[in-house]
Amino acid sequence: MVIIQVAQLVLSLTLLVFIHELGHFLAARMFGVRVEKFFIFFDAWGKKLFSFKRGETEYGIGWLPLGGYVKIVGMIDESLDKEQLKSEPQPWELRSKPGWQKFIVMIAGIVMNVILGVIIYTFYLQTFDKAYYSVDEINKDGIYAWEDAREMGFQNGDKLIAINGKHYDRYEDYLSMKVLFGAEVTVERAGKQLQIDVPNDFFQQVRSGSGFIESKSLVKVDSLVGTTSNAALAGLQQGDQLIAIDGEPLFCYGQFKEIAAAKKGETLQMLVNRQGENVPLDVAVDSAGLIGFVAAIELPENYQATDYTFASAARYGYRDAFEVFYYQAVGFWKLLTGQIKATESIQSPIGITQYFPKTWDWRTFWRLTALLSMVLAFMNLLPIPALDGGHILFIGIEGITGRKLSDTFMERAQVVGMVLLLSLMVFAVGNDLFKIFQ
Repeated sequence: MVIIQVAQLVLSLTLLVFIHELGHFLAARMFGVRVEKFFIFFDAWGKKLFSFKRGETEYGIGWLPLGGYVKIVGMIDESLDKEQLKSEPQPWELRSKPGWQKFIVMIAGIVMNVILGVIIYTFYLQTFDKAYYSVDEINKDGIYAWEDAREMGFQNGDKLIAINGKHYDRYEDYLSMKVLFGAEVTVERAGKQLQIDVPNDFFQQVRSGSGFIESKSLVKVDSLVGTTSNAALAGLQQGDQLIAIDGEPLFCYGQFKEIAAAKKGETLQMLVNRQGENVPLDVAVDSAGLIGFVAAIELPENYQATDYTFASAARYGYRDAFEVFYYQAVGFWKLLTGQIKATESIQSPIGITQYFPKTWDWRTFWRLTALLSMVLAFMNLLPIPALDGGHILFIGIEGITGRKLSDTFMERAQVVGMVLLLSLMVFAVGNDLFKIFQ
């Protein structure tokens, strides 16, 4: 249900915005700066869902889920309130503080999101994944190369050795952004090591549905798509294990997908194992390259998984989190230089909602929340007025020049930044709606 997808996104954003604004709030209070408001989401036009006041600060939840803010006394922010700046700076105002304290207050939200991202990735690996398969285990049988991978130079049976000259223990690292954004992958083939270049735009092909490489796996029938599907009519049953297709032993699910896609409208000669007995079946393939079953994918029993300890989960969680941050920067640069299209890379909350499942799934929720936390940290670091990065830029300019930027300049810069961000949001929403209704 869409409402469940929306609920998961709202909960995720609420957590991320709260942590981000909490960073600003705590840093400001640490230096004795007053905070007038602490709001999750925006109370645009003075409308809010809930609020209460404690001490000098009003805490509340706005109705517009596009972010949040803390109204720090002594700075021009989203409220564009200049009245407080007409009097002489007071000790409790941010403008009276030295530059290094202003910097800490502005970057604290970003730091909190980074810390949260690392914590959630660590929690996710130890709680949900629990274990990983080393590339040495996968190399027992080598990999299956999809068509796009074969065109790069990969071959079935290749053993994975290194990425850009560095060996990684986890197999999943060879499927990660460090490869899909372009890399030199070292493989072993027939006792020799070869280098294969993955193009730096391959991530776009994967995002559009292209396959890459895959480990050996057992393919079983988890369920049938209705009683009238081609699989059901041919006699395929839940629990069947696919052994061979058209006389060719089945190495993995990707191999089955490619064979079926190449025989649209034709018939597959399948051999399945059913409770220890091999059963031949002739199954028709529809025009979409499907036969009508949901697969259950299992790795071979002789592959031994490595359990995550707290230390290894923390190490990999840290690395996974900062990999997201780094490749956000890489993707942003590709966007600025025209290597990727804005219509393919910019999404609004409408588009992000589609990544959450239609049934409540904590595993997916925490994985996406960790990713969004690092994305939010990166986006806020951009030197755009109205974002934390814009404030940090101006603090840096004041520190270098020794001159305070005028309130008029800061107000105009804030307006320009807000216009840019709103324009970007309008574009993103329109782009997502176009994709839905095209």
